[in-house]
Amino acid sequence: MRHQELYELGQQLRVDAVRAADAAGSGHPTSSMSAADLAAVLIARHLRYDFDDPGHPANDRLILSKGHASPLLYALYKAAGAIDDEELLTFRRLGSRLEGHPTPRLPWVDVATGSLGQGLPIGVGMALAGARLDEVPYRVWVLSGDSEMAEGSVWEAVEHAACERLDNLTLVIDVNRLGQRGPTRHGRDLDAYARRLRAFGWHTIEIDGHDVEAIDKAFTEAAGTDGRPTAVIAATHKGRGVAAVEDKEGKHGKPLPDADAAIEELGGPRFIRVEVSAPPAAPGRPDRPVRTSATPDLPCFDVGSDEATRTAYGRALAALGGARDDIVALDAEVSDSTRTEYFKKEHPDRYFECYIAEQQLIAAAVGLQARGWVPFASSFAAFLTRAYDFVRMASVSRAGINVVGSHAGATIGQDGPSQMGLEDLAMFRAVHGSTVLYPCDANQTARLVAAMADLRGVRYLRTTRSETPVVYGPGEEFPIGGCKVLRSSDEDRATIVAAGTTVHQALSAARTLAADGIPVRVIDLYSVKPVDVDTLNDAAAATGCLLTVEDHHPEGGIGDAVAEAFADGRPMPRLARLAVRNLPASASADEQAHAAGIDAESIAAAVKLLVERVMVR
Repeated sequence: MRHQELYELGQQLRVDAVRAADAAGSGHPTSSMSAADLAAVLIARHLRYDFDDPGHPANDRLILSKGHASPLLYALYKAAGAIDDEELLTFRRLGSRLEGHPTPRLPWVDVATGSLGQGLPIGVGMALAGARLDEVPYRVWVLSGDSEMAEGSVWEAVEHAACERLDNLTLVIDVNRLGQRGPTRHGRDLDAYARRLRAFGWHTIEIDGHDVEAIDKAFTEAAGTDGRPTAVIAATHKGRGVAAVEDKEGKHGKPLPDADAAIEELGGPRFIRVEVSAPPAAPGRPDRPVRTSATPDLPCFDVGSDEATRTAYGRALAALGGARDDIVALDAEVSDSTRTEYFKKEHPDRYFECYIAEQQLIAAAVGLQARGWVPFASSFAAFLTRAYDFVRMASVSRAGINVVGSHAGATIGQDGPSQMGLEDLAMFRAVHGSTVLYPCDANQTARLVAAMADLRGVRYLRTTRSETPVVYGPGEEFPIGGCKVLRSSDEDRATIVAAGTTVHQALSAARTLAADGIPVRVIDLYSVKPVDVDTLNDAAAATGCLLTVEDHHPEGGIGDAVAEAFADGRPMPRLARLAVRNLPASASADEQAHAAGIDAESIAAAVKLLVERVMVR
């Protein structure tokens, strides 16, 4: 397209954004209007994409990080012929694919956006896949708002992209000066953004974001820049082209007050159809990574030996990587503790160091899985709290990622409460469609690592710092959604439900109780979500009493998972809970367990009290 035609396309995108928001009675047309010229030049002159084949491995990737400007994205899809005008006007209606913020319900949307500050970090993950794994020359374009440049996650991504020299990544910043409640921190000071980006090692280009010729030249320059990522920093006006709203405060997130007048002022509807450039051929790789073998040679551990589940995780992950070339590992500079160092040693080309930047860690995993890879992202369980919004949005993105949290619970010992993951089970159980696993020994860990790689959605595995006894043989199976009954008899008077480190405390308590004439059942609830409802109900029917014990806060963990198994109206057994209710301090692992009341002595005492009360009743 010539420059005048690009201008007309930009006006068409504005008109369609106004029409979509007006039909919905809600939305963000002014934020769409500021970036319309940037989007018009991108789709007509620079984006290489086959809308009939969104899975094409050489397609460029476009992430609308300012997801509230979704009317602009949908107007782009209409201009490309991917949707029609009738569907455009279903924006934000029940059942429509055109949601208020874009999600992968649309085949051309790789990841959900709308939580600001996520587009660039995820784009870094996609660019890493292109630069280091896919061997395909696609470019990643991220259209960002200026408000979200205040997010810390953006600067984690900026530094990571520069460190990795991702010259296949272009950030386009729509500097329209206005946020939701008023002016942004830097207003329309383009150099304020450019100085910061250049300090991190980025190439920067400052332009008038409504000058289509300048935009065209900037995008060409970005694509031709080698050895570093590029940021195109564009000065724009929110609500561009309509005097009633242009560059005015208080217009964010609202349809235009008079849509018909605005459309007329913009020159009326247009019906330009864009022929988007086809992606180049993708030599050497299929659409998605493929496995070289279906069955990994998992490590085996001798029953009765002691091994940390974090070590079993690292060894199993390395074995899985040897069997499947679609497995990648990411870590946040603690690989010697999480044990992903085993994977790094054997598969360095598929290992990604994200340093102490947990938001970027999860974002990169989301970006990599969008390109067909199966990521395992590892850090301390406690530090994953920083990245929880990225985990939450991964679920909205329908992303398949494996997250592994080590050093979980109070029993990590002397490091103290800042290092103790005591909220992680609750966090990940609350994620839509998630799977939460908590193994108690090394062989169980290895089996679960292999199983979780083939699951859908967000998968979380909790590992332990200290060594624990191996209680299962290497041939034991651990189906997702199952549990293991480690002790049982027809005379059992209570059931202890445990997971991870507390399984061993529960077994010790059961031996003590048996010596005192109180036989108890012990259940290893290694699958915390989904939970084995049938086995729990059988245990409740047989024993009448359940005691849950967990190295986790009482809210949202194993106790709640067990209680929810009886939430369908059936009779509730007598249920008691042991959990970490204190604020731990530095102490040994055994001292921590005793202080929290989750050691064998505390379990035995709680069972005796529970049984005594049932007998009195």
